[in-house]
Amino acid sequence: MCGRYTLTADGGAITEIFKVTEAVELSPRYNVAPTQEVAVVGRNHEGGRTLGTMRWGLIPSWAKDPSIGSRLINARSETVAEKPAFRASFKKRRCLVVADGFYEWKKVGSAKQPYYIGLKGHPPFAIAGLWDRWRDKESGETIRSCTLLTTGPNALTETIHDRMPVILHPEDYDRWLDPEFHDREALESCLRPYEADAMEAYPVSTLVNNVRNDRPECIQAL
Repeated sequence: MCGRYTLTADGGAITEIFKVTEAVELSPRYNVAPTQEVAVVGRNHEGGRTLGTMRWGLIPSWAKDPSIGSRLINARSETVAEKPAFRASFKKRRCLVVADGFYEWKKVGSAKQPYYIGLKGHPPFAIAGLWDRWRDKESGETIRSCTLLTTGPNALTETIHDRMPVILHPEDYDRWLDPEFHDREALESCLRPYEADAMEAYPVSTLVNNVRNDRPECIQAL
């Protein structure tokens, strides 16, 4: 499971790394939590990449109400192509959720110690995501929402947790974002654990346990 993450990089770095042609203003986030608005890269009608925001927690278009989103913050990559809540989005509504680190909790005795995990050097990266559009039939309100894909752990993260987010390689971005690309085997080949030797992890304060704490101290090493 991936339940908290960060995005502290400035907009210029994100624009350069993800080669977006349209972007929104972003503020540094040190404790991103489910149901909040998150930064997402998608494609426009011309095929260019855009940076916008969506609610974290997928609300399928057929859902009766948006509360289901809080239970669909993650999707298991092993079953995402078959699960009713995700399979339509897997076919044609894929996105990149932008992050530069994520948190997991390791059980230590009777307590849980939070760890901050990311790529070495702390660059922004893309978590494989799916999105959907839900419309309230009474008010007409439309909500765009997303979920983060997870996979089994690599040699680094398995010492902390039994799941990790799917971090995509840049060479897979175009394939993942293309709504006309339907080769299931090729798509699923992108959903593998990231190389452990390219990542780092360290324990951090339990400040991150409270979603109201969204400041640099959350990622400071103990």
